[in-house]
Amino acid sequence: MRVTWLGILLLLTGAARAADFDPMLVEAAKKEGTAVWYTGLIVNQISRPMAEAFEARFPGIKVQYSRASNTDTTVKLLNEARAHRMQADVMDVTSGIHSLTDAKLLAPYKAKAVARYPDVLKDKEGFWTASNLYFVTVAYNTNLVKDPPRSFADLLDPRWKGHMAWTSELAVQGAPGFIHNVLTIMGEENGMAYLKKFAAQDPISVAASPRAVLDQVISGEYQLGLMMYNHHIAISAGQGAPVKAAPLEPLVALFSMIGILKDAPHPNAGRLLLEYILSDEGQKVMAKNDYLPADPSVPARIPELKPEAGHFAVSYISPDMTRDGLTKWISIYHEVFR
Repeated sequence: MRVTWLGILLLLTGAARAADFDPMLVEAAKKEGTAVWYTGLIVNQISRPMAEAFEARFPGIKVQYSRASNTDTTVKLLNEARAHRMQADVMDVTSGIHSLTDAKLLAPYKAKAVARYPDVLKDKEGFWTASNLYFVTVAYNTNLVKDPPRSFADLLDPRWKGHMAWTSELAVQGAPGFIHNVLTIMGEENGMAYLKKFAAQDPISVAASPRAVLDQVISGEYQLGLMMYNHHIAISAGQGAPVKAAPLEPLVALFSMIGILKDAPHPNAGRLLLEYILSDEGQKVMAKNDYLPADPSVPARIPELKPEAGHFAVSYISPDMTRDGLTKWISIYHEVFR
C-alpha cells in the first residue's frame, strides 16, 4: 500500500483526535447507541449542527434533542423524576438550575475540558458547566438613532421616553438582570434612585423573547432594545439589518449550564455528548454557528463579541446570585416599574 505524507498526517490527526476522548467511554456509549438532550438552544442554529457533528465524530450514536424554555425543561424533568421515567441524559438551562440540584436530579461529572474553564463557569462539585456565553446590552436602530446612549446616565435623556423596550420575562435576561446590574454598579441607595428615574422613562415590556424584541427594534417599532444579546445584534447587523450595539459597561454576562441527569437512561452516551460539547471541537461548532463558546481558548466567530477580544467589562450573574437575588430584583421591578 502506498502511504503518502497526507495519509500519514490524516492518520496522526485522527489518532490525536481520538485521544481527546476516553476510548472506554466511547465504546460504552456506542453500546447504548443514543443520547437524549433536553436543550434551550435554538435547533436550526446550534442543536442540530451540534448533534450532526457529534454523530459524524462517533458513528453509531444518535442524538435525540428536544428544545423548550428553561421553565418547561425544568418542569418536564421534575415530572419525569416523580414518575420514575427519566427520558433525558443531558440537559441545559440558563436559569432554574437550583430546582434541579435541589431535587437531586443531576449527577456530578467533570468533563476533561473543564480544567480550562474559569471557576465562574463551572460548579465546583461538577453538577454543571457553562456550554456557551451570553452578553446583554443595548441595541439601537441605526435608521432612527444617530447618537446612541453611551452610559446608563444617557438612558435618562427625555428623547428615549417611551421608545425603549425589553422582554417582559422576569428573568436575569430581562428587567431583573438590569436591576441587579444597576444596583451592583451604583450601590443600593444611588441605584434605587436611578431606577426610579429610569422607570419614569416608561420602558415598554414586550411579551416576547429578547430575540423577538430585537426584531421589533430592527423593524423600527422601538428605537432602543434593552438587555439584548450582543451576538444576536451582530448576526442581524451582518445580514444588513439597521441595528448596532451600544455597549453600556459592564455588560450583564449569563451562560447556559449543561449537566448529566442522575437517572439518565443512556449515562455513557450522555457523558460522551457532554464531553464533546465542552471539548475544543464542540466549542468550535458553537463558534461556527454564532454561539459564544464558554471555553476561553476558543474565540467567537466574531472575536470582539467576547470580552477578551472586545475589551469590554462584564458582570457575571452566577446561579447562586440568581438564587439569592432574583426574588428581590423582581420585587423591585414590581415596586418601581409598575
